[in-house]
Amino acid sequence: MSEEVVEQEEVQEAQEVEDVRPIAGIGTKVFGKWDASEVTCRDPGLAPYVNLTTVGVPHTGGRHANAWFGKSKLSVVERYVNKLMRTGKYTGKKQGAMKAFEQALDAMADRSGDNPLQLFVDALCHAAPMEEITRIKFGAVSQPKAVDASPSRRLDIALRNLAAGASSGTRKSKRTLKQCIINELTKASTGDVTSFAVAKKEELERIAASAR
Repeated sequence: MSEEVVEQEEVQEAQEVEDVRPIAGIGTKVFGKWDASEVTCRDPGLAPYVNLTTVGVPHTGGRHANAWFGKSKLSVVERYVNKLMRTGKYTGKKQGAMKAFEQALDAMADRSGDNPLQLFVDALCHAAPMEEITRIKFGAVSQPKAVDASPSRRLDIALRNLAAGASSGTRKSKRTLKQCIINELTKASTGDVTSFAVAKKEELERIAASAR
């Protein structure tokens, strides 16, 4: 009787393992290659909003498009790819933009030997501004005023500027989108001011400091 119970428990455990088995055997690794659990975010404000949970290819088909704060449930990898295909020759071509980003991560991993997702998150931290400018009207007079940026807004700006810096590098140039992504993310991950995103962040914070 005890042997039958043990066999039943083993069968149940095997079924549970099969139930939690990742889709297509890829798991939670981004593009099936890099483990997102190894990545750390040095910015405590951005950390809760940097979502790297994904299964295989980061493509949800816009299921969170109309949900309130639905973008927080999207992987930052997919959000970055979506930003890449907003302008230029990759407009609407998500597979092309995704392939360019995957190849860029491969090249960054070969060059540094580290997890390229860590470089991506470091670039987001360096490109996220702390302050912004808003305008307050006193009668007919409009006056600029510095305000603190929310973590969600900071991440939005960082993703937008990193994608804009990569896509703008391909204009009137023979460089591919893959090369421009590598260039932009590598510079931004170290806080280099020659990066488009970091330069935009510094400019915005400088303007905000003068409007306090």
